[in-house]
Amino acid sequence: MNNILQEDFKTIAEDIKEEAQRLSGRTVLITGGAGFLGNYIIGVLDYLNRNILKQPCNIISVDNFISGVKYQLAEGPNFRTIKHDIKEPLKIDEPVHFIIHAAGIASPKFYRDYKIQTIDVGAIGTKNMLELAREKKVESMVYTSSSEVYGDPHPDAIPTPETYRGNVACIGPRANYDESKRVGETYSMAYQEAYDIPVKIVRFFNVYGPGMRLDDARLLPNFATHHLNGKPIPVYGNGNQTRTFCYITDGITGLLKVFLSHRNGEVFNVGTDQPEISILGIAEIMKELYHTQTQFHDREKIVDAYSGKSDPHRRCPDISKIKAHLNYTPKVDLRTGIQRFMTWAQDIHSQGKNV
Repeated sequence: MNNILQEDFKTIAEDIKEEAQRLSGRTVLITGGAGFLGNYIIGVLDYLNRNILKQPCNIISVDNFISGVKYQLAEGPNFRTIKHDIKEPLKIDEPVHFIIHAAGIASPKFYRDYKIQTIDVGAIGTKNMLELAREKKVESMVYTSSSEVYGDPHPDAIPTPETYRGNVACIGPRANYDESKRVGETYSMAYQEAYDIPVKIVRFFNVYGPGMRLDDARLLPNFATHHLNGKPIPVYGNGNQTRTFCYITDGITGLLKVFLSHRNGEVFNVGTDQPEISILGIAEIMKELYHTQTQFHDREKIVDAYSGKSDPHRRCPDISKIKAHLNYTPKVDLRTGIQRFMTWAQDIHSQGKNV
C-alpha cells in the first residue's frame, strides 16, 4: 500500500482514538467502501484494529462499483466485502452496531453518465440504510451529504452555515446529485424523528486527496492528470470561481468525530474555511510547485455541470459549529495537501493506474 495512504490513516486514527473506543468489538457497516471516502474510512478502521482498539471491530463494506474501483485493504478476519446495489434492500444476518453511509456518485463526470442511479443511491439507498439501522437498532449512523445541498449561495451566506436553506435548481445538470443529497437528508431527519434513529449528517466541502480517481474530472485530479501527461492544466472560463479545499485527513477526521458523537439529528459542515481561493489561484500554486503551464477553455464545451450557468460561484463553509462542539480543527494547509496528493498521483500514474 502507498506510504502516503498509510501515513494518512495513522494521522486520522490517532486524532480520534479516544472517541473510537466506542467501536471496540462492534460491527461497522460502510456503504461505498470501494470509493475515495470509503477506502480511507476502512483504512482508518484497520489501523484502529491493529493499534488502538481493545478489541478489533468487524468491518463490512458494501459497494456496487459504479464509480468505486477497488479496495486498498484485502479481506481478512475483521473485514469482508459485499457487492450490492443499495437501491435494493440489504439483508445482513449478523448484528450491525454502526453504519457509515458513504455511497454516492460525486463526480459530475459520473453523475452525468449515471443520472438515475445517482438519484437512487441518494434517495432510495439512504432509505434502505435507514431501514437497516432501524432493524438492527444501531448505536450510530452518519449520512455523508455535500455542500452541493447549498447550491450557489447568496454572497450574504458566505461563509455558509448549516442553517442556510440553499439556492438549488431542482432541474439542470447538477440537480440529480444535489437533489438526491437533499432528499437523503430529509429521509435521515424523518427517520430520526419518527423512529429515533441515531443518525447525523455531514456536509463535505471539496474534500480531496490520495485515492481520488485520476480520471474523475474534478479539479485537482484533472490538473494532476494533465500535468503528468505533459499537457497544460485546463482552466475553464475565467477561473474566478472560488472554493475552499479540505485535505482528506481533515475531512475524514471531521466525519468520524460526528459519527462517534451523540449529536443525533444534527447537521455539521466539514471542511476548511480558509483560504477561499479561485480556480486560477490553484493553477498558480501548481505553476509555482510543479512549473505547469495553464490553458483556458470555454466552459460551455465541457461537462455541462461545470458550465458557467451551473457551476456555483463560491463555496466556503462556516465550521464554527463542529469546532465548538466536537473539537475539530483543520490542520493541513493547502500547499501541503496538494503536494501530498501530487506525490501519490505521480506514483499511481507511473504504474499506469487511475487509483
